[in-house]
Amino acid sequence: MTTSDVDHFRVAEEMFAEDLASRRLGIEILEIGNGSAAARMAVTAEMVNGHGITHGGYVFLLADSTFALACNSHGRPAVAARADIRFLRPTRVGAVLTATATERSRFGRNGIYDVAVRDSAGTVIAEFRGDSREIAVSS
Repeated sequence: MTTSDVDHFRVAEEMFAEDLASRRLGIEILEIGNGSAAARMAVTAEMVNGHGITHGGYVFLLADSTFALACNSHGRPAVAARADIRFLRPTRVGAVLTATATERSRFGRNGIYDVAVRDSAGTVIAEFRGDSREIAVSS
């Protein structure tokens, strides 16, 4: 890893440090790379719906937070322009979910990222795709 990489990753790390929603849910950064990231979250009793399965909003939030880390790993602030998710399998209280984001394309100020969310057995439980847009930061 070069000094330049560390500087780029700092934008993602600083963004996450200010993301109280993600941090209060216990999401932790596992890895940040050039256009990639991984994060983890344990499912608590407060995160399940009336069917006793993990509420989709929490799965989406984990995927979205991991996407944000990946698209901010290039040293320029970026936000979601669009995102969608496919829920494939349910999880329950006590599950530890890991999301891994991978950059698929980057052009101009835009990017496309895929995020796979897996349970502790490594089974993909959701697939997320996000489009990013770099933004200008006002001083």
